[in-house]
Amino acid sequence: MLSFLKINLLNPFGSDLPDREKFSAKIKKRHEVFWNALNAEQVRNTIMSREDPIEKWKDNDYWQRKLSNKFNAREFAIKHGCKVPDLLWKGNDVENIDFSVLPPQYVIRPTIGHSCSNVYVIKNGINLFDHKSYIPEKIRTALRLEIDKNPAQEFLVEEFLMNDDGAYEILKDYKFFCFRGKIATICVIRRISPQSGYNTFYDEHWNKMQMVNNTFSNGEDHPKPKCLDDMITQAKKLSLAYDIFVRVDFYSTAKGAVFGEFTPTPGMGNNYSRFGEELLLKYWENHCYGLI
Repeated sequence: MLSFLKINLLNPFGSDLPDREKFSAKIKKRHEVFWNALNAEQVRNTIMSREDPIEKWKDNDYWQRKLSNKFNAREFAIKHGCKVPDLLWKGNDVENIDFSVLPPQYVIRPTIGHSCSNVYVIKNGINLFDHKSYIPEKIRTALRLEIDKNPAQEFLVEEFLMNDDGAYEILKDYKFFCFRGKIATICVIRRISPQSGYNTFYDEHWNKMQMVNNTFSNGEDHPKPKCLDDMITQAKKLSLAYDIFVRVDFYSTAKGAVFGEFTPTPGMGNNYSRFGEELLLKYWENHCYGLI
């Protein structure tokens, strides 16, 4: 293990660093800069296309905010050669979702949001996130309420991806903490519900690491996913295109590596371990020095 990852037990990391220099503080500062700007929502809700030239994607300061819109993130990933779930429906006129033509398994998620809020992972009428039955009108009512709160909100109805073995279940999240093409750690989350689960951390060679973040409990070991090499290649490519620190989320599926989303402020900077603070700060200093 590299010397900078060693924790001095007599002087634990963080005790001698000003708060402003910590990784968690950088994340909180980024959130403030990104989302307190007057044009923040306008930038995020500017709908983009994979056909748009890269100059159009980058025509704003902190243009990466566009990629916090999950539809734009899909388009950007496709533009860079990544697979995404099939799109079955998109919009905010939820009365026009024709549930009769949807397969028995599908996923609904908002274009604006985080922490799996307002996500429905439907298998034969049951939402696997809360194990409750949902008829179409119950889903429409819930989606309408969210759109009433934010008229810019849209929803994506997407393919329910099968796991490596061809089964429908809540997929493991593979979350790559990336610094301009360099991967500091991969967080594997076995999610039980939007707010509960277990996480395990690995390096890109699939060596288990100490806990980087304690939002979820320490989980079991996981076998190396079949498409790890593809996920790594694509995460690095997207990270270089993103051009600042970002967490890039993927799924290992029956159709290979599939992009999930970008997360610019993971966990809002909360619950990082001392080891995680040291690791991620060092990567930031080495590969994203001076960047937001």
